[in-house]
Amino acid sequence: MCNDTAIILDFLTEIELPFCLTSIEGKTFLPGLKLEKGVLNIDLERLLYPGDILHEAGHVAVCEPTERHLLSGDIYKSGRKEDWMHGEEMAAIAWSAAAITHIGLPMAVVFHPYGYKGRSAHYKDLFESGDGFGVPLLKLWDMPDPVRGYPYLTKWIRDHSWY
Repeated sequence: MCNDTAIILDFLTEIELPFCLTSIEGKTFLPGLKLEKGVLNIDLERLLYPGDILHEAGHVAVCEPTERHLLSGDIYKSGRKEDWMHGEEMAAIAWSAAAITHIGLPMAVVFHPYGYKGRSAHYKDLFESGDGFGVPLLKLWDMPDPVRGYPYLTKWIRDHSWY
């Protein structure tokens, strides 16, 4: 296990985000990662990019609390309410940028050159400059520190609905 992965897993343990180190069979959306009933399964042998752990963990963290248990496989085919999911994708990206900042690793760990359909460098620049998207949703869910603001979060797992 590389040092970045160990640091990320320590962070997930600290914030009590459910994950399990296990073997994963078959193709997954991101190599070595699979959501199963709200738990992030991680196959360290198949994992290619440690930052992808934070992106998938972000989906668990920002998911509607009453629907978190439905997160399985490809979240866009999970049967969840489609209109909410695009916002949650943006919020998961913003969450992962806040998480990588919090744990002190470079933003490029999350926004590596092989992710985000070629937009990683752009996303990295946006979040490093403080202009990242998804932040308004994190604010709606009372996750950023009320004094310091984003990217400093005081709540790492969403605990209430939109309303």
